[in-house]
Amino acid sequence: MVLRQKRGLHGFLNTLDPNHSLGLVPTMGALHFGHLSLIKKALVENETVIVSIFINPTQFDNRNDLEKYPADLEKDIALLEDLPGDLAVFAPHKDDMYDGQVAAASYKFNGLDKVMEGTFREGHFQGVATIVELLLRTVAPKRAYFGEKDFQQLQIIKNVVAQKNLPVTIVGCPIVREPNGLAMSSRNERLSAKAREQAGFIHQTLLTAKLKFGTENAQEIKDWALGVFNKAEGFRLEYFEIVDETTLTPIQAKQKNLKYRAFVAVYVEDVRLIDNMALN
Repeated sequence: MVLRQKRGLHGFLNTLDPNHSLGLVPTMGALHFGHLSLIKKALVENETVIVSIFINPTQFDNRNDLEKYPADLEKDIALLEDLPGDLAVFAPHKDDMYDGQVAAASYKFNGLDKVMEGTFREGHFQGVATIVELLLRTVAPKRAYFGEKDFQQLQIIKNVVAQKNLPVTIVGCPIVREPNGLAMSSRNERLSAKAREQAGFIHQTLLTAKLKFGTENAQEIKDWALGVFNKAEGFRLEYFEIVDETTLTPIQAKQKNLKYRAFVAVYVEDVRLIDNMALN
């Protein structure tokens, strides 16, 4: 079932047993096996699942990036047709989703937005938080599922849910990777076959950083990563950071009771790719 308006969505939701659990998997379409892993988990854990497909304009700081974002609703729907379980697609128009006022709301994220993606994508997380809150309030799921590839986004969404006291559990799901280790992303479709294969270098660099984390300090690892990316032909590094997994603040000195994660953003063929990895 494909629902194109909030009115139709609400009509569908009203037919559901109120005692059954409802899951939500928000996406921007161009579905791949990473998305499918979220949806399959949601279908196992809930009686009904809503998959939203909506390219959210308020989270793009680069208009060109928005225009190039891959969109093929028919292909996405076909990919979902064979999944077992009670599933519906919610694919609204932007004016319906935003009630005619397509603009981001204002949020405070307790500093989670001041590093990495927040530094290089002005206003991005305001747009993300706006659409996620709209979807959570519109669908009212028991659980909502997000991939850890966008780990900073995941932490910010958890922060918003806590601030707004929304009655939903945010479920983070592991990164799904291509055979060469490249984190699955809709943006990968814009890479040439050669660049897509070479982009496995990003994952290999994170794996080596994880090995180094056992014996070297964070600054040494960061300097090493900057060096290897600068020498790698076809890669333009935007950032490589090692941070506290909870606060996303850059590491000063390792502490035994804290979890750390490495984050990277890099351009390959002018396509911006991000990835991250737990270090301990």
